[in-house]
Amino acid sequence: MQVVFSGVVLSAPKTVRPIDSMNAEYIINLFLGSRGINKRMTRPAIMVLLVTLAALTTACAQDPPALKNIFRNDFLIGAALNPSQFCESNTVEATLVKRQFNSISPENVLKWENIHPQPGQYDFTLADRYVAFGLKNKMFIVGHNLIWHSQTPDWVFRDDKGNYVDRDTLLARMREHIFTVVGCYKGKISGWDVVNEALNEDGTLRDSPWRKIIGDDYLAKAFEFAHEADPQAALFYNDYALENEPKRSGAAALIKKLQSQGVKISGVGLQGHYGLNNPSVQQVGKTISAFEKLGLKVMITELDVNVLPSPTRSLGADISTRYESPAGLNPYTNGLPDAVQQQLAQRYADLFSVFLKHRDSISRVTFWGVTDGNSWLNDWPIRGRTSYPLLFDRDGKPKPAFEAVLKTAQTKSAMKISESESASVRQPSTIFNPAGKKPGA
Repeated sequence: MQVVFSGVVLSAPKTVRPIDSMNAEYIINLFLGSRGINKRMTRPAIMVLLVTLAALTTACAQDPPALKNIFRNDFLIGAALNPSQFCESNTVEATLVKRQFNSISPENVLKWENIHPQPGQYDFTLADRYVAFGLKNKMFIVGHNLIWHSQTPDWVFRDDKGNYVDRDTLLARMREHIFTVVGCYKGKISGWDVVNEALNEDGTLRDSPWRKIIGDDYLAKAFEFAHEADPQAALFYNDYALENEPKRSGAAALIKKLQSQGVKISGVGLQGHYGLNNPSVQQVGKTISAFEKLGLKVMITELDVNVLPSPTRSLGADISTRYESPAGLNPYTNGLPDAVQQQLAQRYADLFSVFLKHRDSISRVTFWGVTDGNSWLNDWPIRGRTSYPLLFDRDGKPKPAFEAVLKTAQTKSAMKISESESASVRQPSTIFNPAGKKPGA
């Protein structure tokens, strides 16, 4: 941080101390070096300088460390954004995003129902603003998503009479949509969630309209079309609850099949909608390892930790699941108790320890939301609850979980030095893009 005073550029030190009468001379000398400016300035001028420097040091002290810098040699740190953030109408959260994150995903603006609501009608207004925000701030921009059973208009699957269309018609609609959307942002969006949530909990293919009409090869066709539309873009399969063995095995089998067919798939997104206790860190680590063995990059794509009680033992993350709000399931309307804050902090510390252990294969960790106030978990699976799943509170202030993540990174750094690993630093270009293209390039 710098300020110009009397024609002299003053740079704030990396380590600051509170300014008082005991260290005023120390601060002046620290900023001005051996210029001898104290001999050329009047006492009132020096006091004005001290006030200015006090403001500078206070600002420096109040800014929390940036996650994107802390993990710059490990993986990208991302957040899912809503329009108030990337259009910057919410200045507090927009500033927080720019300071903390180097990757962004869109919560909804690239989903079919928003960008292609009617046949032959596309609305790129908000998507353009999202991409422009990422390019301006030199971020890795993710496209979420192209093919999903949810938030896809019913007209996509039906003819004018309301009957399901045939295979060729739906394939043509899929291709036209993918080529239009991916083509619009070719060279700007660096990675796409091509297919989202195609599996049942037992690992079998979900019987969505895509599968009913086209057949099992709809996934291969979606990846083929996306690769044709932008050969340089990274292409991902994204799903939740892959930490559960049946679904993980089904996903691994699906990806092996796609690979055997020569389909380009760059990585797998583990959504990471976790609870305070489930899945276990062992399950998370085992799941990452399973996809590492397939030669794929792994992304944690929608990370949050739900601290609220669940209405059912097996919830998953299916957006269509809804429950009424019985008493006792919204217990923290007046704030999160300290004991639960500490549980949340420990959970995030444990998760990031696993992520760092697998940093050679994890390319990105993205949080689903920026602050607690705009998390989807305030309205899912029960509407109107008060949730606390992220690292920043409703005012955009870092929570104990944020500090716990930082300490985990510091512990990692110490371990790397002790293990003589400090020389093997990952190059940013390989983190950003398989082709070595940096964001915005």
